[in-house]
Amino acid sequence: MTELLIVRHGQTSLNVKGIKQGTINTPATYLSPVGKQQAQILAEKLELSQTKQLFVSPLTRARETAAILNQAAQLPIKIDDRLKEISYGDWDGQLNQELEAKYPEHFYHRIHDVRPSYAQVAHGESFTAVQRRVAAFTNDVVSEFPTAQLLIVAHGFTVRSFAANVVGCQGLEILEPANCSVTKIVIDPQNCEQHLVYYNRLAVPEF
Repeated sequence: MTELLIVRHGQTSLNVKGIKQGTINTPATYLSPVGKQQAQILAEKLELSQTKQLFVSPLTRARETAAILNQAAQLPIKIDDRLKEISYGDWDGQLNQELEAKYPEHFYHRIHDVRPSYAQVAHGESFTAVQRRVAAFTNDVVSEFPTAQLLIVAHGFTVRSFAANVVGCQGLEILEPANCSVTKIVIDPQNCEQHLVYYNRLAVPEF
């Protein structure tokens, strides 16, 4: 079996402000002091002695998180563009609350997040496009590492897409995971059957 441990990056200042980061990669999207602390706490809890490889999104907030998690393990690192966050197009950098008020038909109001239809208005990346690139990444790493545990550091919508591919949903039936949460998926390399072991697990549970 291939085991994927998938981590969402730590908190950034734009996360706190409710601004869509998407593929923005400016200092405002780098880890905040809280985000660095979250990554350090997870690093102390995460068992990586059996992990073979670390895959990381090229965006700085993910790379910062990965560097903290990898301080002790010193895993070999590969940067992969397919692990980037969804691009919200024209909506990148805008306040989510204002977008929801202006485009109510393109939001799920109970969870204050976008519907798949948002992409046409925002000229953004579609849900299915993210899920396809995540699926292509998954197929490649399972082929290369059929019996290994792998650590992946990515982004909220990207992590959600890994889980969505397992259960086959298309909208936001699975919500965005918390910063520095861990999701585990196991995959049979013989038939590529995937199983979601857990989703959005935190090193320090909050209830």
